[in-house]
Amino acid sequence: MLLRLCLLLLAFLSALPAAARETGPDAYFPAIQAAALPAEARQTLTLIQQGGPFPYYKDGAVFGNYEKRLPIRPRGHYREYTVPTPGIRGRGARRIVAGRGEAGDVRASGEYYYTDDHYRSFRKIRP
Repeated sequence: MLLRLCLLLLAFLSALPAAARETGPDAYFPAIQAAALPAEARQTLTLIQQGGPFPYYKDGAVFGNYEKRLPIRPRGHYREYTVPTPGIRGRGARRIVAGRGEAGDVRASGEYYYTDDHYRSFRKIRP
């Protein structure tokens, strides 16, 4: 019975498109193309990649990932940046969270996540 179940699962997985079989820490994140981000998020992403200057005092602060909605990494791996929301006073709910990546630098890591609901959900930003 177990063997039959395993074979059925294997057949199902092999029928999936390659993108759906992606593995690794980002396999479970819906993706969004950078070009599809709101204009304010694209501007924030550019600022991150340039190293600033950032308009909000909390930009660049450590994101703790306490809810574990992003891949588990050592403390300090993730930094958060505000994405301005038109018509909202203050920081609003939109953020880009940047990981340090292999190089240890958020500017060039390519590890960027977008949330528009204050960390309840994330989408991996694709170039």
